[in-house]
Amino acid sequence: MAKSKSVYGTGPREEEIERHVLAVWVKNEPGVLARVIGLFSGRGYNIDSLTVAETDPAIHVSRITLVSSGTPQVIEQIKNQLGRLVPVQKVSDLTLEGPHVARELALVKVTGEGDKRIEALRIADIFRARVVDSTLESFTFEVTGSSEKISAFIELMSPLGLTEVSRTGVAAIARGKTAI
Repeated sequence: MAKSKSVYGTGPREEEIERHVLAVWVKNEPGVLARVIGLFSGRGYNIDSLTVAETDPAIHVSRITLVSSGTPQVIEQIKNQLGRLVPVQKVSDLTLEGPHVARELALVKVTGEGDKRIEALRIADIFRARVVDSTLESFTFEVTGSSEKISAFIELMSPLGLTEVSRTGVAAIARGKTAI
């Protein structure tokens, strides 16, 4: 006979969704990124941000930095499944392994005239964004910082004539003298 739940009990605890920054070192060879992405899409996991570049040309190693969200159990599954892929050499969860620095870069194009141009420049100054291109009709700003900072900058530029945004995705590294 199955036990009945108490009417006073809270029921099963719902796990919170967490955002994790993962660093994945892989052999730099054709198809590796497709395999990593395939792992996520095949299991219904979402990638919030993805950056990849060769970090050691001498030994053909690339570093993939990705941000994903899920319950602690899902994040653990992601790390374990990434670690089982043949070209993967190492997986580090920067969120759990200690302090880290995470930054993103965005290019933000704003078109407008008169007061809107002046306001766009004023906001850019507050956010320490640099003007990297300027015409009589538009500015292109380069802004770096946390993903939240980038999103706030974009939100403030929207009513001023935001026309285009290009974001790099998160790049992250552990703080301190030791490498992961």
